[in-house]
Amino acid sequence: MPFVESDGIKLYVEEYGRGRNSIIFVHEFEADLRSWEAQVRHFSRAYHCVTFNARGYPPSDVPDDPAAYGWETAVRDIAAVMNGLSIPRAHLIGSSMGAYAALLFGLRHPGRARAIVAAGAGYGSPPADREVWLKKMPVFARALVGRGMDTMAEKMARHATRIQLKHKDPKGWREFVERLKQHSPWGMAHTMSQCQTLRPSLHDFRDGFAHMTSPVLLAVGDEDVPYLQTNMMLKATIPAAGLWMCPNTGHAINLEEPAAFNAEVERFLGAVERGTWPWTAPELDVRASRNSASISQLGGMRL
Repeated sequence: MPFVESDGIKLYVEEYGRGRNSIIFVHEFEADLRSWEAQVRHFSRAYHCVTFNARGYPPSDVPDDPAAYGWETAVRDIAAVMNGLSIPRAHLIGSSMGAYAALLFGLRHPGRARAIVAAGAGYGSPPADREVWLKKMPVFARALVGRGMDTMAEKMARHATRIQLKHKDPKGWREFVERLKQHSPWGMAHTMSQCQTLRPSLHDFRDGFAHMTSPVLLAVGDEDVPYLQTNMMLKATIPAAGLWMCPNTGHAINLEEPAAFNAEVERFLGAVERGTWPWTAPELDVRASRNSASISQLGGMRL
């Protein structure tokens, strides 16, 4: 099996395609590199595509020490994958947890991120949600170990932002559940308690995002309500950000609507490589506050 090392931890990687430019896919908390299959099949025709399993997700190492996990570690792991494969610059496509890491990689390593696709970024980031987030996530982490992956996978896959996949693609949803059951409960618990729970809100990085140089495509489903406010903030803040809202869609856009997702990402990457992706000067105080106010009016409504 092909591995790269990051801080002494082995990360499992796969490579496909021989394109001039590379794409690094960074998976979400409830998935692994297999969730990018529809994207790799599509983009490897024209790009060098790299997928990898985060630490804690076999066959990558599952460290016993909780201190081996964290959001900053996740950012370093992206760099380690690129270094291990001798990739100086790449497009990054991340989902949820992976989108958070990709955005922060863009802040930490601006010269190495050609473009960033952040799909479903920002759960737990809205300031009004932080207190509840910090209380619920450690309980959830303990449940992963205490109740086991068979039980928790079925529960997680029926979340209000996940059930859309079952309605649209029952076979794909069942594959998602069965893959989730194969994950390490300790790896996921440590990732949840140390990376997801303790990571700062994306709103805390607004000053950095206002000076971000990488082009960004923000992708969010219109039924992924916990993520809408933060994506509006990112759109208002990042100078070269575009926001694509996929209709009647929940959290895992690339699984629910793979053709639409691939087409939108392809248009974005094409515009970036042609030099035609627009850059808009941010108006932080006016636009961000206006967008946040608009989102707050949505409340808990199902869009």
